[in-house]
Amino acid sequence: MAMFGKLGRYQNFGLLVMRIGLGAMLILHGKDKLFGGVDTWTNLGHAMGKLHIHFAPAFWGFMCAITETIGGLFCMLGLWFRLVCMLLVINFIVAALHHYTTIDKIKEAAHAIELACTFFGLLFVGAGAYSVDRS
Repeated sequence: MAMFGKLGRYQNFGLLVMRIGLGAMLILHGKDKLFGGVDTWTNLGHAMGKLHIHFAPAFWGFMCAITETIGGLFCMLGLWFRLVCMLLVINFIVAALHHYTTIDKIKEAAHAIELACTFFGLLFVGAGAYSVDRS
């Protein structure tokens, strides 16, 4: 359409808006997990059992919380963006498996699946021109 034809010039701004929005939400959801302490991390880490990884659940839960919180910050900044996207994809795949197998099947897993797909796509697209580590 001619009406939207010139929006392609602003694709880097669009990526910036996506990064800021997704990163802010990741920080909001992740900070409670990060500051929740060992009990919270242990509960989160038990989701790794879906992948038959049953050792050190507190470590895995802490890694989940760090990935979500610090990954959200790095996502907003565009710092190490593709690495962060890869870690978030793994994080949300584990979350989707956990929700799908334990809670309410696809209804609860949908959000994690959507975010895994989003970050998988962003892994290929990159952070755009408005990022800290722009090359």
